[in-house]
Formats: sequence, C-alpha cells, structure tokens
Amino acid sequence: MQTETKPAVIIARDVHKHYGPIHAVDGVDLDIRAGELFGLIGHNGAGKSTLFKMMLGLITATAGEIRIDGVQVSGGNFRKVRRTIGYLPENVVLYDNLSGLETLQFFARLKGVAATECGPALERVGLAQAAKRRVREYSKGMRQRLGFAQALLGKPRILFLDEPTTGLDPEAIRSFYAILRQLRSEGVTMVITSHILAEIQERVDRLAIMTAGRIQATGTVQALREQMDLPLWFTVRVAPEDFEAVRAALSHLPVKAIEAHDDHVTVQCQREVKMAVIEALATLNGRVRDLTVREPSLEDVFFGFSD
Repeated sequence: MQTETKPAVIIARDVHKHYGPIHAVDGVDLDIRAGELFGLIGHNGAGKSTLFKMMLGLITATAGEIRIDGVQVSGGNFRKVRRTIGYLPENVVLYDNLSGLETLQFFARLKGVAATECGPALERVGLAQAAKRRVREYSKGMRQRLGFAQALLGKPRILFLDEPTTGLDPEAIRSFYAILRQLRSEGVTMVITSHILAEIQERVDRLAIMTAGRIQATGTVQALREQMDLPLWFTVRVAPEDFEAVRAALSHLPVKAIEAHDDHVTVQCQREVKMAVIEALATLNGRVRDLTVREPSLEDVFFGFSD
C-alpha cells in the first residue's frame, strides 16, 4: 500500500503558538500519513521545533487542534498514545557520568520498557562497542546516536526527529537513513527536520516548507519543483567547434540562456520545453558527447518559496 492511500496519523488544524507578540507558529494546517517519512524544513526560528513540541504535548497550543492517531494531543487520553511515540530533540542532553548502556536503561525505566531492549538498540545505532564507556567520553556524533537509540526504545510507531544527523559523519548519516528505511518498511511514521536540504532531498516521501510560523507549501520534492516552475539546466558536452551548432539547433526554442564553456554548453529552459530541447539536440548527429539535466535542487525550491 502506497503512503498516499493511507490515512493521516498526524493532523494539525489552524494551530497557533504565541509568546506575547511573537507568533512562533501561526495557523498551521498539516496532514502526515501513516508510514511515511515526512520532512519539515525551514530557517532557524521558523517554528519547526515549537510545532514538534506541540505535537508531542510538551507545550500547549495557543489555539487550534492537533490529533495523533485520532486522539487530541491536549486531551487526557493522549498519555497512552504518547507511549507509542519516540522523540529525538535537536539538542540531546545526557548524563556524562553514566555509560551508554546505563543511559538507555535509565530511559527504559522512564518509558516502562524492558531493559533487554537496550543492548539491541545500541547495536542498531552502532554503539555496541561503546556501551560501557562513560558518556563524557563520547564524541558529538556518538551522543547523537545514543539519543537516537533512546528514541527507538519501546518500538515506537511514530518518530519525531529534530535535526537528527547533527554531528554525524557521512558513514553514520548513511547508516542512520538505512535505519529509517527499515523503520518505514515496518510501517513507522517519521517526521524529520534538517538544515541539510541535500541530505533529505531524495529520502523523504513528502515535505513541508515552513517560514515565519506558517506552512508555505507541502508535497513531494518533484511536485514542489513543478509548483515553483523553476528552470532546468542542461549541460551539453561537445567539442568547441560545435558550440555554434548547438546554438543553431536550439534557436527556434524559447530557451532562457545558452552559455559556452571550455568543453560544454549550458542551456537553461522551463520544464515544458525539456523534451523539445532533447529532440533538437538529437539532430546534431552524434556531435553531442554527453548530456546531463539538472533539476532544481530542494535548496532552490526552498528559497523559491521562502523568499
């Protein structure tokens, strides 16, 4: 079953959070479907962490309603639902004098989870060899992985991950997303924030762009690209003596820019002209040595909506 056919497990309707004159969250409407990996991106201060905390019931909304699994977050029945939720905050605070294993055992007691889960959780995040080391000896990345292990205790059905790859090296980031793929295959719903847009671009099912406390757009990366109607860039690798042939082949098309470089030509055009450009280049009878098309990046899309 595809996630787009599944029901929304997290629903926010006209949610506000005001701190005096500051509207940290200002009328958010959001639906997050069961079993999807959902990204929430925005500048610092956009309201992402505040929205997370309201969804977790850690702070109370000024107005509006949030429901998780059909239960209102502000209601008395949410306590039971919260036991099915894992949370990794942006800034992980741990006890330096405890070992990694003792830290997880502490959180297991708080969550009412069997201590036997702690060892496998450490193994899953790559900390089994450091289980008995004091947390004070952990690097920033190791602390982040320990925080992630904490969030996985109790086999949560919903995960909130706030800047989860902070401090992780490339190998650890790859391992982290491998775990998320496995969790998604098990039906876990995940909401993730990240400043590293290139990192989540190809990994999330859908995302929302948040600025100044509001959701500016929601959808797949491709849907948002098309909504913004940002141009594409072609890189056409040809011999320098064929530069003018490329220009001539494209002269009848509404391309925005054609720039010659040492061994290639770059061409900018709108998406609706894409296939016509490819067909025109195909008439050059083998003079095109290589061709690449660059879609707008998630960063391009983000700045397009947030500027």
